[in-house]
This record gives sequence, structure tokens and C-alpha cells, in this order.
Amino acid sequence: MPKRFKCDLISWAKTYELTRRLSLKILKTAFRPDLVVAIGRGGYVPARIVCDFLEITDLTAIKIEHWGMGAQKHDAALLRFPLNIDISGQKILVVDDVTDTGDTLRTALTYLLQQYPAEVRTAVIQHKTSSPLIPDYYGQKIVKWRWIIYPWAVVEDLTGFLRQMDPAPHSSDEAANRLISDYGIQPPQRLLEYIWSLVIIS
Repeated sequence: MPKRFKCDLISWAKTYELTRRLSLKILKTAFRPDLVVAIGRGGYVPARIVCDFLEITDLTAIKIEHWGMGAQKHDAALLRFPLNIDISGQKILVVDDVTDTGDTLRTALTYLLQQYPAEVRTAVIQHKTSSPLIPDYYGQKIVKWRWIIYPWAVVEDLTGFLRQMDPAPHSSDEAANRLISDYGIQPPQRLLEYIWSLVIIS
């Protein structure tokens, strides 16, 4: 990952709207899942919203680790927490936040298909065309690559960015300027002050 790259800070309102759009696309098809499986951690919130729109009460999760703090990529996508239920014969909808390399969804599909479901389909809020794996459903297509920062990962990502800066910023004002110049993002002042407090005590 380069030291400087374009980022998008996604608001809660936009996240909800994109997930609503995703849900409507699913509803327009004949597919009605018996169970929604969220991919943790990014898929937890979108999966719950999808369940609300699709009127599905059965929701569970698996955890796959591929990205760390500050957009640091692990060598491979690894299944950390598998299912603890039997999904054989069921129609499964897998929900995550975004496809980037496609490795997380691919790992999830490989694992879930070994559990003998009737069918597995995939859904994400945003699909980057950089991913060779195209999900069955997505709320938005991202053609020009950028790192997406969702509201549930703002502190984690921005703290990671600041800790990786070389040379390190010496004040919150300098940190704010570097976030603009390096990543094209300008978080709210109060949020930045909180993140800066975490950086300076680490």
C-alpha cells in the first residue's frame, strides 16, 4: 500500500442509503435467503440493516481477517471465527461492507460452500472494480480506487494512518494537514482531537 492514497469518509446517512439501495436490489430478485451471514467485522452493521429491509430475523456471523488498522493488509484472508450452526440445505446471503481484492468474500464462499447450503449469494455496500470477484448484489460500484472509511472504523483507520506517518506529526493541526495532503480527508475537529489524544499516548 502506498504512503499516500485517496480515501472517502462515509457518513452514517450515506451508509444507510447505500445499504437500503442494496436491499432493494435483492428484493427485486426472486432470491429470499433463509439466513444472513455477516462477515465480521465490516459486515456486521450492513447485514443488520439488510435483515431489516428483507424482514429476516435469522442473522449470524463469521469473522475473516484481511485488513488491519490504517489499511494494512495481511498476507492472506484468514477465517478466525467459523459458524456454530448447521446451514445445510439453507439459502444463505453473505453480507460484507466492500469488495477490494475480493479475497475476503472468496474465503467466505469457500468455507460456506463446504457446509452444504442449498445456495449462497453475496452482497456488499460498495464493490470496487479492482476486485476480480463480483458480488451478486452491491449498492454502489467504485470504478476509481480509493480506500473507504466507514463510520464504524473511523477511529481505527485514522489512528493507524497517523501512527504510520514518517515523519510523525507533532500537533493535531499538523495531523489534520497531513490527513488532507496524504489522504484527501478532513475529519470533524472534535473527532480529530480525540484521535490525536490516542496517538500521543500510544
